[in-house]
Amino acid sequence: MSASQPTDTADVPTLLVKIFGKDRPGITAGLFDTLAAFSVDVIDLEQVVTRGRIVLCALVTEPTTGSAGELRSTIHSWADSLRMQAEIISGIGDNRPRGVGRSHVTVLGHPLTAESTASIAACITATGGNIDRIFRLAKYPVTAVEFAVSGAETGLLRTALATEASVLGVDVAVVSAGLHRRAQRLIVMDVDSTLIQDEVIELFAAHAGCEDEVAEVTAAAMRGELDFEQSLHARVALLEGLDASVVDKVRSEVRLTPGARTLIRTLKRLGYQVGVVSGGFTQVTDDLRERLGLDFAHANTLEIVDGKLTGRVTGEIVDRAGKARLLRRFASEAGVPLAQTVAIGDGANDLDMLNAAGLGIAFNAKPLVRAAAHTAVNVPFLDAVLYLLGVTREEVEEVEAATED
Repeated sequence: MSASQPTDTADVPTLLVKIFGKDRPGITAGLFDTLAAFSVDVIDLEQVVTRGRIVLCALVTEPTTGSAGELRSTIHSWADSLRMQAEIISGIGDNRPRGVGRSHVTVLGHPLTAESTASIAACITATGGNIDRIFRLAKYPVTAVEFAVSGAETGLLRTALATEASVLGVDVAVVSAGLHRRAQRLIVMDVDSTLIQDEVIELFAAHAGCEDEVAEVTAAAMRGELDFEQSLHARVALLEGLDASVVDKVRSEVRLTPGARTLIRTLKRLGYQVGVVSGGFTQVTDDLRERLGLDFAHANTLEIVDGKLTGRVTGEIVDRAGKARLLRRFASEAGVPLAQTVAIGDGANDLDMLNAAGLGIAFNAKPLVRAAAHTAVNVPFLDAVLYLLGVTREEVEEVEAATED
């Protein structure tokens, strides 16, 4: 503000200057060079370019040099010289104050339709929220847009949008706005069918020739006839006598989920810490930790004696409750508040961890897990999680380019 202007613009006469037309270099500089002759102060400024068309809005005080009429005439002449359009609206003060409660609502669509966008916007309005800003985070492999929302409590907004998203078939994440969103955080993932495409116990079973038996035990566990620990012991017992050399074969067979490397590289470059917890085996997770540069990893351990699998596991079993305990332990060791952690998983065994985290993401999960998690990702690309954290596709590409260099 100049010395002649008050610092509070609530009752100050203002002009909203809007320029729109074909984008080209120098438009922003040209507008403000033109405005500078009238000694105005800038209160607000926003610019959007979509498919080569620019919309540039500047909220400024009334001129102290010359008249508002002269300013209008000069701006219109300048815009005409560039074959652009100008609109200038008189008013008082700045934007109205935002309502209490600010959130980021991220929507992923594959594709994102006008119908689903309308429904999401209507749902935000129905909860008492106001959409302050919308911008695109990514256009591929999914379309991701973010709504900055004020006036609605984050928890209520999340609940309402979760219901709407399940009906529309889009993914929606709602997080509180604030500096903590980009503070150093911790992300902890499940391994089987999340970080990797495989179920490690099934890879071992294929080498032992007992795939059908393992599948039967898994099915019994899913029917609720066995808890996780019982089913783990029953399945591992079928591997008794398998030569330990199979561990290297299984490691080579593990397939990372598409986007897994990109997700981890980007998170690490942005200062996040990344860990995995698994009901699988350290014989695989330790290898993943080394290959991917993970900060934390914990899983069950297959017992090997005299070069053979004994059909037993050693140490404390990593089950549903154990995953949540490990999330808390990793957060403590990383110096990250639990509210600033993110957990990603696909199965019921991950539910305690997903609910304990500040943001729990169900990744291509069963309906029960999707319904219980804070949000869900239902596309086969693990790096889509980045968009739920407010990371843009351009930022991801910058990390990838730096990695190649």
